[in-house]
Amino acid sequence: MSGPHVIRGSVVLPEAELTWRFSRSSGPGGQHVNTSDSQVELRFDLARTEALPEVWKARALERLAGRLVGGVLSVRASEHRSQWRNRETALVRMAALLAEATAPPPRPRKARKVPRGVNERRLRDKKARSDTKRGRSGRDWG
Repeated sequence: MSGPHVIRGSVVLPEAELTWRFSRSSGPGGQHVNTSDSQVELRFDLARTEALPEVWKARALERLAGRLVGGVLSVRASEHRSQWRNRETALVRMAALLAEATAPPPRPRKARKVPRGVNERRLRDKKARSDTKRGRSGRDWG
């Protein structure tokens, strides 16, 4: 592979904690398709890892709860015909998932007062719309 896959900062995916599984990919492919195991499944035991700080691990376990099976995060890749490229794709996906799941929560939004100009513009537009609709009535068709 192309070097260590950084999650964020100095934290990397430890190669020793990754489990690879290979199987035959579905779909068309000719003579080659029945002999090569190009589909890749990458598994990472998120619940037992020591590579992530505890805060990050707790955050990731909470956010990825729907994707975890027994605390293990699994990613599949079978887009490419080459097992090597599928391995790269799975690693990149795993690192991206973990980076997103361990990101700090956004700062809370502070409620602000609605600017006077916005309110006046809204009321002016409402008045114009009201006049337009009032002009459509058949009262003075006579």
